[in-house]
Amino acid sequence: MLNRRHIRIKVLQALYAYFQSEKDDLVKGEKELLFSLNKVEELYIYLFDLMAEIHFLAERKIEEGKRRRVATDLDLNPNTKFVDNKLLKVIRNSKALSAKRSEFKLSWDNENDIVRAMFKQLTEADFYQEYLADPIKSFDQDRDLVIKMFKQVIVNSESIQYHIEEKSIYWIDDLDLVSSMIIKTMKKWTADEDEFVAILPLYRDKEDVVFAKSLYRNVISESDKLDKLIKEKTKNWELERIALMDMLVMKLAIIEAKEFKNIPTKVTMNEFIEIAKFYSTPKSKSFINGILDNLFSELKASGEITKIGRGLME
Repeated sequence: MLNRRHIRIKVLQALYAYFQSEKDDLVKGEKELLFSLNKVEELYIYLFDLMAEIHFLAERKIEEGKRRRVATDLDLNPNTKFVDNKLLKVIRNSKALSAKRSEFKLSWDNENDIVRAMFKQLTEADFYQEYLADPIKSFDQDRDLVIKMFKQVIVNSESIQYHIEEKSIYWIDDLDLVSSMIIKTMKKWTADEDEFVAILPLYRDKEDVVFAKSLYRNVISESDKLDKLIKEKTKNWELERIALMDMLVMKLAIIEAKEFKNIPTKVTMNEFIEIAKFYSTPKSKSFINGILDNLFSELKASGEITKIGRGLME
C-alpha cells in the first residue's frame, strides 16, 4: 500500500518533529514514525468500513419502510438494487476487513449523523438515480457505482475530510494515497470473490520498513557531518538562515543516495525536489536542486556514493 514517496514524507515529518523537540529521544521518535505509518492502514480500513455502514443504513431504511403502519407502495416494493450491490456485499462480508477493523478498534457507531449525510448525498446524486433506474444488473455496474460513490460522495466531502482530520492528525495527509489504494483494491476484486478477499498489505515487503528506519536513524546519527557537507556548498549562507525543512530534505537525500545503492541518484534527487515543492518554501526547489547536484557529484567522485545493479553503475 505504502509507496516509497509516502515513506520519505513520513520520515521527513518525523525528523522535523524530532529536531523541533527539546527532548531528543531517537527511540521514541522512531516509534512515532512507525506509528504514523501504521495509521495509513487504519484509514484504509476505516473508509472501507464507511462504505459498509452506508450499505447497512440502506438496508435498515428499507426494513423500516416495510414496517410503517401506513406503508406506501414504494415502501412495500422498494428498489433493492443498491442493497443487492454485489461489491458492497463483498465489503460487508469480508473477514479480512472485519479482522482489521477489530484489530484497530474502528467503528462508525457514534458517527450516525455522518453516515446518514453520506447516504442522503448519495441518493441525491444523478449517477445513483441512473443506476437504480437501469434494469441491467452486473458486477461491473455494481463496482462502477461503488467507485463513483467513493470518489464523488465520500472522498470529496468536506465533512468527511474534516472528520478525518479531527480523528487523527496523520490521516489528512494520507487521504489521497489511501483513496487510490481503496480504488485499486476494489478494481482487483471479481464477481467470484468471497469472504476471504485480498486486501492490500501496508508494506510491499520488509525492505520498506528497513528503508524508513535507516533514513530516520542515519539522518540523526550523521546530522553534524551532514551540516558540514551542506555548509561547504552554502558559503554565502549561515546554516541558521536555511529553513529546517530544506536542511532535512537535503540530509535525507544525501543519506538515501549513500545508503541505498540500488536507488539511482536521479530518482533520489527528483523525489526530494518534488517533496520540497509541497513541504518547503517556493524557492526551495531550485536551491535544493543546486546544492544536491554539487554534493552528489563530489560524493560520487570520492566513492561515498556508489551504485550497484544493472543500469546503476555510475
